[in-house]
Amino acid sequence: MAKRIKKKVKIKIIPILILLFILLMGFFIFSLLVKIPIKNIYISGNNILSDQEIIELAKIENYPSFIKTTSSRIEKNILKSTYIKSVSVDKNELFKVKIKIIEHKLLFINKSTNMIVIENKEEIKNDKNLELPVLNNYVPDTKYTSLVKNMQKVDDETINKISEITYLPNDKDKDRFLLYMNDGNSVYLTLTKWKQINYYEDVVTQLNGKKGILNLDSGNHFEIFE
Repeated sequence: MAKRIKKKVKIKIIPILILLFILLMGFFIFSLLVKIPIKNIYISGNNILSDQEIIELAKIENYPSFIKTTSSRIEKNILKSTYIKSVSVDKNELFKVKIKIIEHKLLFINKSTNMIVIENKEEIKNDKNLELPVLNNYVPDTKYTSLVKNMQKVDDETINKISEITYLPNDKDKDRFLLYMNDGNSVYLTLTKWKQINYYEDVVTQLNGKKGILNLDSGNHFEIFE
């Protein structure tokens, strides 16, 4: 009977050691990278919320690990604020985080609910005690929808000049409102001409400091307070 010859298999130690060394180095480098924190945070587009408030919302105030902190998590955290309409986060290779914010346009405070009305007609809490025009009274649904739509066309600077809004229709105009301005003047305005309020400051500069009622609902004329 023939004897079986056992072949000795030589294990190549050097390639295995090299592979283990590469794996260990890779693990070591990765562990170092994971520990590197966010270096810089850049925020743009925010007016209502401060940079610090955005950073705290994002839960990155302690500059956590750049790798472990995902863009989606930052976005999800920031969107928890009702003032935020949308957000995008960009992370680059220099351990920088760039956050671009789009806030809701704040239109007025509904006096009956004490809530802020935003551009999509939804209402949010005024937890920052912001000063906005106050809608004083009830407005029928169709007129209210049109009011919200038209307020979107008013620039923020002009919105800040309005103190109160009162629905004040008459026999000739069911779309008429009376706006009380922060400077002591009043403005009659109709929904079809609402955008004209953006030119309020241009008109006021021609009044030489006089106070009165500006009629923009039917014609453009100014009645001086007696």
